[in-house]
Order: sequence, then C-alpha cells, then structure tokens
Amino acid sequence: MFETSDSVKEAYSAIAGEFRAARISRTALTDFPGTLPRILDESYAIQDAAIAHWPDALVGWKVGRILGDLVAVHGTDRLIGPIFAASLQNADGEAEQDFAAIAGGFCAVEGEYVFELAIDAEPNKTDYDASSALALVGRLWTGIEVAGSPLATINDLGPTVVVSDFGNNWGLILGKPVQNWQARLENLTCSVTINGDVVGTGIVTAFPGGITQSLVFALNCAASRGLPLKRGMLISTGAVSGVHDAKAGDHAIADFGPDGRIACHRLAVTAGLGLGL
Repeated sequence: MFETSDSVKEAYSAIAGEFRAARISRTALTDFPGTLPRILDESYAIQDAAIAHWPDALVGWKVGRILGDLVAVHGTDRLIGPIFAASLQNADGEAEQDFAAIAGGFCAVEGEYVFELAIDAEPNKTDYDASSALALVGRLWTGIEVAGSPLATINDLGPTVVVSDFGNNWGLILGKPVQNWQARLENLTCSVTINGDVVGTGIVTAFPGGITQSLVFALNCAASRGLPLKRGMLISTGAVSGVHDAKAGDHAIADFGPDGRIACHRLAVTAGLGLGL
C-alpha cells in the first residue's frame, strides 16, 4: 500500500489546490505548481486530493494512454482522470457544441467511444477482466473528449503530471448510442477533421486490448483508490482518432460513420469563472 507522511500529504494538497484554483478561474499556469511527482501513486494522490474538494459531482472517467519506454517505467499503459457533471455535454443532433478552454493552457479534441455502466461495480473488486467488465455495461456512446489543462506543457512533462491534473481532461461531449455495439466492438472507427482538414483516423483495436481494456483499467484503478464506479457512470475509453490540438476559433468534427458525427467549436473568449465546457 502507498503511504505518505503528513507533510507529503500537505504538499500533494497544495499542488491539487493550485490546479483546482487555476481551472475554476480559467487561468493558465506557467510551471508545474510544486515538485514533479516521480511515480503514478504520487500523481493519483494529488488527483484524489483535487477530486475531494472539487465543487461538482463525479460522473465518470477518461482513460488515457502511456506510450513507449514509459510503459515499463510505470508498469502500465493507461491512466485515468475524472469527468464531472458540469463538463459533460450532450450533442443535439448535428448542432455544433461550443466549449471554452483556458487561454494559454493545453487544449485538444479526441474522437472516442464511451461506455455507460448499467450496474454498480463491486466496491472492493480490483481484478476485473474483459468479460466481467463488459457485463456491467448498458450502452456504448460516441463522444469527443476535450482534453485540457491550465498547464500548456502537461503532455510534455509526462504521465505523472498528466494524472496530477485530472488526467488532462477538460470535458466530454456525448453523441449517440452505438447500435448493436457488442457485435461490432472490434470494428468501430473514428476520424476527426479540424477546419475541414482530416487530422486523424483510427480503429478501436489500434491500441492494446482496445476499448475493452480501457474499461477494465478504469474499473480496477478507480476501485483501488476507494472510488468504485457506479451505475450511470461514463468511461471515455481513449483517443481512437488520436490527440488533436485545438486553437481558439477551431471547428472540429468527429465522424463515427454509421453512428453519426459530433461537431464542436472552441470559443475564442475564455474570461470569467466556471466549471463547465
């Protein structure tokens, strides 16, 4: 078990507080607000401290990738971060959804598939596999994860920093339910265009274990931290389309073929306080 002293817990809380304040005030950070975490246990401790004081309801988790040599360093190829109610949008048909990330921070859009749980996960179960994880699922949705952070260099600084700031999540735009998803689970695709140019395309099996392994990881990781998933929670499973930087004024479309499209626009004005997209 990962244990920390009171002084270390205070340091984690201070880092979480800096990120929390920057997100709520929509103010960019020029540097990581403290000593860089060395291992993911430290990063999740910071994330837990931020979640505990975030003034909104937890409605799900985003799953991100860890790549290359860092997989061996951290002993995993995935990470998670929280999604909150105010940062969740439901796309209305083909209507474009607006969002306002932090000027001077990080922002990207990612075409993803999103599991919705129909059953509570077992509170202390941390050994889900593909079969037991999928047994909890009610629906699969199309979605766009809006990745975002007050810290523009968050991805450059690596997974421990990404996890520290809510997994670099800014929000989730939910599209339509995927019909007959169980039979199509290994053949789903997505492409993303920004301002009319195709910037990425992919299939759900392009990363190890596909989106099912992302669900498994989210269930096990959250439960190990005392945050087991509940009925109705959403798990955004990873960037099928890739990660695509979004500048102020950009228009993006995630195309899921027969399962529809989601359009969004990053607003140029980001002044003021707020928790949502």
